[in-house]
Amino acid sequence: MMEEELEQIRRKKVQEIQMAYQQQMVAEERKKEVDAQKQIILGQILTQEARERLERVKIAKPELAESVENQLIMLLQSGRLDQQVDDDTLKMILRKIGSRRDIKIERR
Repeated sequence: MMEEELEQIRRKKVQEIQMAYQQQMVAEERKKEVDAQKQIILGQILTQEARERLERVKIAKPELAESVENQLIMLLQSGRLDQQVDDDTLKMILRKIGSRRDIKIERR
């Protein structure tokens, strides 16, 4: 009786682990698809120099690059972006977004 219960618990645990693994794989696959679509869109709206700059920013400050990418895609989707973004325009966007940092000082 005890061994049967233990075996049942083991099977249940293995099944839970397998389900969690499958869900993780699906989530990773979905993320890869979204990233691929994002890169295709950015390839269309950024000049070569701007794309290279954004890649360098992504290495140094990934959250800033992610924010810029999302904003560029939103601008394109809303129809407010009617030409390719060149390197100078991207520099201006990076400066504006980079200067929005909130600095919190806590007094103790």
